[in-house]
Amino acid sequence: MENMLIFIQILILLWAINLTPVLLAYFFEEKWDTPLDKGMLFIDGKPFLGSHKTIRGTAGGIIAGILFGFVMGISLWVALSAGIMSMFGDLLNSFIKRRFKMLEGADLPVMDQLLEGALPFVIIAPAYSLSFAKLFFLILVFGITAYLGAQFLTRVLLTEPFAGYSRKLRSKIRFREWKACDTIEYPFHPIINIERTLYYHWFMKTIFRATGLYERGKQNALDLKLRKLEFEFDDLPHGFDNTTILFISDLHLDCMEGIAQKTQDMVEGLKPDLCLLGGDYRTESWGSFSKALFHLKNLLDHIETKHGIYAVLGNHDCLEMVSPLKEKNVTFLVNDAKSIERDGDRIWIAGVDDPSYFEGQNLGETFDRIPDNSFTIFLAHTPGIYQETAAYSPQLYLCGHTHAGQIQLPYFGPVITHFNGPGKMVHGKWSYKGMQGYTSSGAGTSGIPVRFGCRGEVVFITLKKIS
Repeated sequence: MENMLIFIQILILLWAINLTPVLLAYFFEEKWDTPLDKGMLFIDGKPFLGSHKTIRGTAGGIIAGILFGFVMGISLWVALSAGIMSMFGDLLNSFIKRRFKMLEGADLPVMDQLLEGALPFVIIAPAYSLSFAKLFFLILVFGITAYLGAQFLTRVLLTEPFAGYSRKLRSKIRFREWKACDTIEYPFHPIINIERTLYYHWFMKTIFRATGLYERGKQNALDLKLRKLEFEFDDLPHGFDNTTILFISDLHLDCMEGIAQKTQDMVEGLKPDLCLLGGDYRTESWGSFSKALFHLKNLLDHIETKHGIYAVLGNHDCLEMVSPLKEKNVTFLVNDAKSIERDGDRIWIAGVDDPSYFEGQNLGETFDRIPDNSFTIFLAHTPGIYQETAAYSPQLYLCGHTHAGQIQLPYFGPVITHFNGPGKMVHGKWSYKGMQGYTSSGAGTSGIPVRFGCRGEVVFITLKKIS
């Protein structure tokens, strides 16, 4: 039993030392990532270590050794030495790989784990009087677990998941995509997303059922409203005066029985000039999205427009949803902008990738496509980037995400909005520095399929030119 406890302490110490540089890179990305070799070349003309070996990571690994050693009662000398030796082994490994012209971060099984795992035992083995058999066992266990971790890092977090991947490759975002969108791993998704399942499907549903409000809340959620709005602009091109826009956000078409049909009934026969979709097409933030796609494709068959259907992604959506929806003639604006011409005049529709969870928005890239002084309608899933967007001066900002709280209490207002900005932007018309905006309460529901104090909506907008 005592030997097992020592084994666990040693392994935790080594795991902490070697995982810390990875975690620092994950959380801080490009901050404080000064290369340890400062870009220096070796006598062979190749990088000494490579830019991925940073002062931050090396120092972090050593400090982690000291801290974890202190917590587990390991002597300062052993913990410090283990950290230094492990990081030295990691750097030596990188030095050797550069000599063989291997790319930075290239995977080399066994060797990648051997030096950083074995060198610390120069200090640890005599300190704990480890026999050769125990030493071999610990190095083997560390090597296997470190290899599996490295495979997850290189094959998942540092690899584009499919051809045509449009986001900047960032390990933090790839981890979120892996949790939410890699449906090949579906059997594990209920486990890694357990917090949402516990909160919404067990805790919240139990409360609403216990209070007798669940069925009433579901009926409220199906009571959608067609909201008609007008926006006036003095710089709207004459050709677009009285242009109509069907705007639907947060459809969550698989959230409850009947919501897809209800939304379909709402859009039937409207015939807008343009349709804009504000993201969040599925309900869950993980797992399969096939049911939501099925309902959305059916809905699209009932939307008839003159100038097409444009869409952005929400925090519940996946980039993999773009391709099948393009087959339904939906133009996705993932940090992109498209122009529409009418009677010799032109306006632009701009849209960004999800800003709220996948953090994929790139306003500069989006607006660089638009000529100066062009009339622009900006589409984003959330109002959360209103300040940054105003700097590019679009005339109209359309968004959703907040669900208007989904549950509003008398005299108190929305309970949860997932938005930290001004209350006036949670739902309805608003303006900011000359930019007009509208935040939709959404058509569907998220988390739990109920509404109280606010209605879901489909929005029908008419653009007016001020004479």
